[in-house]
Amino acid sequence: MELIIKMFSYPFMIRALLVGSLVSLCAALLGVNLVLKRYSMIGDGLSHVGFGALSVAMAMNLAPLKVAVPVVVIAAYFLLRISQNSKINSDAAIAIISTTAVATGVIIISLTTGMTNDVSNYMFGSVLSSDAEDVLLSVVLSVMVIAVYILFYNRIFAVTFDESFAKASGINVSFYNMLIAFLTAITIVLGMRMMGTLLISSLIVFPAISAMRVCKRFLSLVILSAVISVVCFFLGITASFVLSTPVGASVVMMNVIVFLIMNAIKTIRR
Repeated sequence: MELIIKMFSYPFMIRALLVGSLVSLCAALLGVNLVLKRYSMIGDGLSHVGFGALSVAMAMNLAPLKVAVPVVVIAAYFLLRISQNSKINSDAAIAIISTTAVATGVIIISLTTGMTNDVSNYMFGSVLSSDAEDVLLSVVLSVMVIAVYILFYNRIFAVTFDESFAKASGINVSFYNMLIAFLTAITIVLGMRMMGTLLISSLIVFPAISAMRVCKRFLSLVILSAVISVVCFFLGITASFVLSTPVGASVVMMNVIVFLIMNAIKTIRR
């Protein structure tokens, strides 16, 4: 209790907990759909695109998040178009776009600012360095993502499990696939400050696959995934505060521990 009180005595910790919890919740909700659709690596690909966009923004002295969000959303659109309308499969499309974006970002950084603290923060994560403007933007966009997900929950559920049935029911499958990609793109950009380009995809994958170890119904899977994600973030940031370890890596390790526990529970049930 004393430790928690001490954590909340620092304004930057309160900001980190607020933003991190909301982003973790968004990532968990969308992660269930992406994992079930076998499209979980889109998070990794879009995070690399985000890094390229952030590099350009910093080189031009612009607000990084305001530049990265629309760029990554556009990348998500083209990523789906490439995978759906060409002979290139989704994995190859992700590899093409992500590697191109990272290469562009690295070249721009080497020619302009060099490897500054800001660049390092977006590469490896540093939620504690978020300023008031970033926090406000992150909160607004996170709430928007959660609200849209809840509003279109039934249609997203139908598109996730059976696209043919969804089409027969009159649901615009392409639109909702694109909506999932757009919401994921926004979540990825917001999560990059917290987890970094290298670790953000773990927020999407780990809570979902952990919940899948013990849940069979979609709604219970979504709820448990959200709970796991938020709890792991809180435990991870607490461990980071106590042990002086990077926040992103600490959160990932908590997710790994929970996954192992859920896997053990599934084995015992069998």
